[in-house]
Amino acid sequence: MNYQVTPVATIRTPYREKFATPRQPGLAPTVRAQVEFHPEFASPEAVRGLEGFSHIWLIFLFHQTYEQGWKPTVRPPRLGGNKRVGVFSCRSPFRPNPIGLSAVKLLSIDNSDGKVVLEVQGADLIDGTPILDIKPYLPYTDGISEAQGGFADRAPAASLKVEFSSEAQQQLDGFAEQAPELETLICETLALDPRPAYKQGTDVGREYGVLLDLYNVRWLVEKERVIVTGIEKT
Repeated sequence: MNYQVTPVATIRTPYREKFATPRQPGLAPTVRAQVEFHPEFASPEAVRGLEGFSHIWLIFLFHQTYEQGWKPTVRPPRLGGNKRVGVFSCRSPFRPNPIGLSAVKLLSIDNSDGKVVLEVQGADLIDGTPILDIKPYLPYTDGISEAQGGFADRAPAASLKVEFSSEAQQQLDGFAEQAPELETLICETLALDPRPAYKQGTDVGREYGVLLDLYNVRWLVEKERVIVTGIEKT
């Protein structure tokens, strides 16, 4: 039997591509996003009482991989990208039903101008991801203190120090007024080392580029640090 689902909202995040998007929620804890309800669901009544919760669950669709089908085994980055595990023992987007689940911090609810928008922090979603449902996070049942995390039992550390070249610092300063949170966005994202796991340690000095919000950020890794080499507005 097939079931039809309809997205209730779309999330707007600074992550414009899969590359460098955090691999789990909360790893870039202060980066903000907006959950914009679609008109047919944008009723203040539908979110009545949600303001009492500090965190919410976002149930979403892996829309960019939707048509690529699923794979019974995948190679998660946490295992170096070389070891295969079953799709149901990881959070790969290549699933029989490409549905994801993320817990994020709820900052505010805006019901003005006939719209309903949730301001959240810590999302790990690409800009434009369809949100299928929203549920409150319940600490007494959702936070299980004795739970075991298998091969991902600890949060990955922000392993790299982020520095700016003199040119990049000048460019960052020039964007400070229009984008005051840009530095934090860059630092929290790149400190997690978004490079493919199999390339880490083998591509020292190679320059990468990533689209963050309205900016193309160029960077490279050298001696356990990220050096941002340039920032351009797209």
